[in-house]
Amino acid sequence: MQLLAYIIIYPFLWLISILPFRLLYAFSDGLYILVYNIIGYRKKVVVANLKLVFPEKSSEEINTITRKFYHHLCDMVVEAIKSMTISEKEMRKRYIFTNIEELRQHEKNNRSVVLMCAHYASWEWIFILQKYVEFKGFGIYKRLHNKYFDAMVKRIRARYNSYLITTKETIPVLTASKQKGELSMSGFASDQSPKVEKAHHWQDFMGIKVPVHTGAEMIAKKLDMTVVFFNVDKVKRGYYQTTFKTLAEYPLEFDDYSITDAFIKLVEKQIHEAPEYYLWTHKRWKHRDKVPTEFK
Repeated sequence: MQLLAYIIIYPFLWLISILPFRLLYAFSDGLYILVYNIIGYRKKVVVANLKLVFPEKSSEEINTITRKFYHHLCDMVVEAIKSMTISEKEMRKRYIFTNIEELRQHEKNNRSVVLMCAHYASWEWIFILQKYVEFKGFGIYKRLHNKYFDAMVKRIRARYNSYLITTKETIPVLTASKQKGELSMSGFASDQSPKVEKAHHWQDFMGIKVPVHTGAEMIAKKLDMTVVFFNVDKVKRGYYQTTFKTLAEYPLEFDDYSITDAFIKLVEKQIHEAPEYYLWTHKRWKHRDKVPTEFK
C-alpha cells in the first residue's frame, strides 16, 4: 500500500516541482483556498494558539494573522515540493546568508556546530548552507511513516551533502563522527513541545510556562560542540535571509538550560516581529496546565 501511494502521488509532486515560480505560487494561492476556506485545516488550533499568546490583540488582528499564516503555510508546502527539482543557482539566489563568516570562523577554530532553529519562516531550504561550508551536515528529523517518501526526502537533502538522522540515531552518529575527527554541523528544530513525562526543563514561552526541548544543548555539552542560532527572515515571497548568532562557543562553560533559555528568547523575538511566519498549527502550549510544582 505504501508503494502504491508513492507511485500515484510522486508524479503529481514532480509536476508541481517543475512549475516556474509564478505558476507555483498561483498553485499555492489555490491551495490556500482549499486549506483555509474549505477544509479549515487545524484552524481552531491556530486561532486558539494566537489568542492564548496574544490576549491583547483584537479578533480582527487575530484573523489577519491567521490568514497571513495560512498563505505562508501553503507557500512552505509548495516550496518543499519545489526542493525536488530546484537548481542550486536558484536556491542560492532565494536563500541568502548574511554572515556566513560566523560559521567559517568556527570551522577555522576546529569546532563542530549545533544549529538551533525554530519552525519559523523557512527551514526547508537551509540545506543549501552545505554549499558554503565544509562541515559534514546532519539534520535531525522524524522519520516519515511511508518509507518510500522517507527515502525521497533523504535523497533531496543529499543533493546538498546533508544527511537526515532520527532522534534515536543522533548521539551514536555524532559520536562516531567526532571519533573520526570530522567537523560536523547538526540542525535541531528545538521549539516544539516534548512529551511531558520526558521534560527536564520548563520555561516561559510567549508568556506561558511550558516544557521545552533541551536535547540540542545536552548533545552540545556531551560532545563539546559550539551552539549557533539561525534567524530566518522572509524578505518577500520565495526569498529568505538567514543570520547566524553564536549562543555558546564552549557550552560546558554555561549553566544547564541557560543556552536553551537564550534560544527561546530569540524565538520569541522572531514571533513578535512577524507572527504570521510561525508554525501555529502545532499544539505547542498543550501542557501548560501540567507544570510540576518545582517549576512554578
